[in-house]
Parts: sequence; C-alpha cells; structure tokens
Amino acid sequence: MQIATIVIPNLDGARFLGPCLDSLMRQTRQDFSVILIDNASQDESVELVRTRYPQVTVFRFDTNRGFCAAVNEGIRQSRTPYVILLNNDTVCEETFVEELVRAIETPPRSASAAERSRGLKNAARCTAAIEVLSAPHVFSCAAKMVQMSAPDRMDNAGDYYCALGWAYAYGKGKPAADYDREREIFSSCAAAAIYRREVFDEIGLFDETHFAYLEDTDIGYRARIAGYRNYYAPKAVVRHVGSATSGSVYNAFKTRYSARNNIYLIYKNMPWAQLLLNLPFLLPGFLIKLLFFAAKGFFREYAAGILEGISLCRREKKVRFRWKNCRAYVRIQFSLWGNLFRRLADI
Repeated sequence: MQIATIVIPNLDGARFLGPCLDSLMRQTRQDFSVILIDNASQDESVELVRTRYPQVTVFRFDTNRGFCAAVNEGIRQSRTPYVILLNNDTVCEETFVEELVRAIETPPRSASAAERSRGLKNAARCTAAIEVLSAPHVFSCAAKMVQMSAPDRMDNAGDYYCALGWAYAYGKGKPAADYDREREIFSSCAAAAIYRREVFDEIGLFDETHFAYLEDTDIGYRARIAGYRNYYAPKAVVRHVGSATSGSVYNAFKTRYSARNNIYLIYKNMPWAQLLLNLPFLLPGFLIKLLFFAAKGFFREYAAGILEGISLCRREKKVRFRWKNCRAYVRIQFSLWGNLFRRLADI
C-alpha cells in the first residue's frame, strides 16, 4: 500500500526534472507515487517525463494556472494518507521520503503528553499495512532545504511569519550544520514538505487566489487556526536551486504578488480584533518593506501590489471566526511576537 503521493508542479523546468526525478528513483522508501502537474510548459518537459519516466503520472494544463492550482490538482488526484509537495528544481537525499514520513507520523519530542496520548489513541485508525504511530495534531513537516550551489549553506529551515507582516525563510544563507534540531515552525515551505491529506478536507486546499507566493504561509496559518501544528524535519534533506520559475530573487512579478498576497493573507486570517492589535506592528513593517523594495528599484511594483491586495480584500471572504479556536488564535499571536524577535536574531 502506498503511503504518499509526491506532487511536482512544473513550468518550463525540463533542465531540472531529470536530476529531481532521478533522486526520487533512488529513495530508500519507494511506497509512493509521483504526479507531475504541468502549467502549459513550452519546453520539452512533458515529453521528457513521459519518455524517460513512464512511472510518473503527467497532468497538463492548457494554460499557466499558477502554483496553487497545480498543487491542488495533484492533491485532488492523490489517494494516499500523505502528500509531499516538491519543486522541480530540487535534488533529494536518498532518505528524503523516509524521513518526512517518519517526522509526520512520530510525535516530535516537544509535543505535550496529551498530544502523545492522542496520537496513541488514533494509531488504531491506521491500516495494518502501514502500521504507523499517528500524530494527528501535525499538519505538515518541512524538509531541510540547502542551497544547490553551496550545500553547506541553508536555503530554508522552516517558514515563519511575524507581527510586522513579514514572512521569512529561517536560516537562509547560514551554515547548514547549525539547523539540525527538530522544532515547531509557523508553516512549511511548499517547495519540499509533507502534508496530512485528510486535513485538506477540513481546512480547504491551497487558496488559488494567491496564484503564487505566500500560499504555503496561508495554508499553514489556516491549519494553525484549526489547532494543527507544523514542524521542521532536519533529517529530510533536499538541495534547492531557488527562483527557478520566477528567474531571480527579486523581480517585478514576485514583488507585486508578494505584496498583494501579504495584504490578503493578513485580512483573511486575522479576526478584526487581532488585526487591530497588530496594526502598530504591521504599518511600520509595510513601510520598511516599501523602502527596501524602492531601493531595489521596485517601488511601483510593491505599491501596486499593496493596492491590489486591498482591492482583493473587498472581494474575498475572511476565515470564519469560531470561539472554539480562541486558544489557537492566542498561540498564533504569541508566535507572531516571538517570530519578530527570532527574525531580528537571525539577521
């Protein structure tokens, strides 16, 4: 019985797909399937996969529908307990799948006794063929992503979101050896992470309004509101090129959509009282970002993104507030404050 479905979104990534898929063929654990969702690539991506990797299921869109639509299609097609999202510009270490499955099935050491007990009680629900210890409070686990060109340097050790309205990849550019501890994170970077399939039925799939950027922070945020946790799995290692589709770390498209989606993320996930509480942090946070991108030559793109985000909020709905989630909102708020200090310490 297969335990996971690996979903790879692709747009003109033929030059990356060979090394990525070859690394999956060398995994120590092989009870998974692979689905490639192609966003109307103009290169030979689809032909390459169908010819060299017939075991990979290929689904092709007629137009580029964005990252969110691609991974959502893969999740809908999956029939396994877990879904692993993986960027096409990655190369996985041989134990990547094995360690991600272990991480999401085994309650982390930091979990409370109550959570461990809950995991033991729910273990009986798993099939005999899988025989795993369930940790139902865990929604996702992020892999340890190191830089392709410099594997001794971090690319991402978990995503965090802070009270300033800043989302950031923890440890980026720092020595990889310093990020080998399992811990709770705000959300998992969808470039290389495992998700509990059944939770999507509860909180919904990736929000396609995002198209791309911050969609993984949004879904991690929604999972936290519902009471779930996200963790960092440092033993699941993947090398990552980064910005393979957008073309560069800073560009007009990424700047505009990141600003747009950040406004939308805040409006959507924060109840009005929490939004007002964070306003003294959010306003200077956005001002600092505006000045930062102005210095990079993207003032107009960032400002336009903010305006688009405000316009988007007028059309879209907020996550419904439920009193039963109050405890989760309190935990999130303390995370937002704590992650602010974590960000300053990581600079």
